[in-house]
Amino acid sequence: MSDESRPSPTEARTAAVIPAAGRGVRLGPGAPKALRALGGTPMLIHAVRAMAASRAVSLVVVVAPPDGAAEVKSLLDAHALPERTDFLVVTGGDSRQESVRLGLDALPPDYDIVLVHDAARPLVPVDTVDAVIEAVRDGAPAVVPALPLADTVKEVEPAPVAGDPEPVVATPVRARLRAVQTPQGFDRATLVRAHEEVTEDVTDDASMVERLGNTVLLVPGHEEAFKVTRPLDLVLAEAVLARRRLNDGF
Repeated sequence: MSDESRPSPTEARTAAVIPAAGRGVRLGPGAPKALRALGGTPMLIHAVRAMAASRAVSLVVVVAPPDGAAEVKSLLDAHALPERTDFLVVTGGDSRQESVRLGLDALPPDYDIVLVHDAARPLVPVDTVDAVIEAVRDGAPAVVPALPLADTVKEVEPAPVAGDPEPVVATPVRARLRAVQTPQGFDRATLVRAHEEVTEDVTDDASMVERLGNTVLLVPGHEEAFKVTRPLDLVLAEAVLARRRLNDGF
């Protein structure tokens, strides 16, 4: 997209895509991870509200499991969501990468900034969402919230059998490492091109943009934007939500 045709920062519209088609096996048997209850409300609803809390986000696209689109649509209809934000449910694919692409395909043409957010990060603060959007508006093709690591990290030679001892091959410099979060924000044209050209499986959308040779910028993340993956994460999320409700008086 040329500078002449690119919308000005005040004209750029922002949509959020939430891939929620995964099963979340590490949380154990039962409902898909995104539909697990947190404080009595499905995590997915918390994640949708977190995106819609930003006044810059005017559309949230939820990518549902292939056999669960009707259930997800019913969930959105049953919970209070901001009236100024539009919501759309589309059917996902077999991988997260395919689900994000299907969410992108569903976006109307007048959206120029796209957020991709994990449904399993239900408690990301709105200030983090806004910081990502602002950095994209300022010209970054891809922006990721991230935190410094608290632990020393070791690179190992993976054991052929899970649980066996593993030899350490290197110790990366911790000061140069960051733990990335979501929402990740993108210039739409850049993200679309990444999904068209990067076919190998990657762990996040920012990695796809890196494969194109574009610079990915990091902005400060937030400790409450952690990913709910294991049962202990759910306990922590419940505690964070309970504290918020106490502080907010509801």
